[in-house]
Amino acid sequence: MNFYEIPLLALPQLLSVQLGATTYQLNIYWSKAAQCWVLDILDTSANTIVGGLNMVTGVDLLGQLGYLGIGGSLFLQSGGADPLVAPTFENLGQSVNLYFIPFTQ
Repeated sequence: MNFYEIPLLALPQLLSVQLGATTYQLNIYWSKAAQCWVLDILDTSANTIVGGLNMVTGVDLLGQLGYLGIGGSLFLQSGGADPLVAPTFENLGQSVNLYFIPFTQ
């Protein structure tokens, strides 16, 4: 199984990434109210495709969004002994990383 790490920093960021055959923009920011990182997925013209996804471990962040045709899964996982450690303001991109797993053809 192929998977790709999407390099992140522990700070708000907007980055362009290729997910499957399409390039998207990922807008990642910290929600003080929810105390979690939040992900918006935009097209290359900055139109929001999906917004407000709480970045949590243990689930496919795109699991309920198959109708969008992104062509894979996004998972947030810790590299430590417990892969389900929740992302904090400080550990995103360091001990907790974002991975894209494309669907096989």
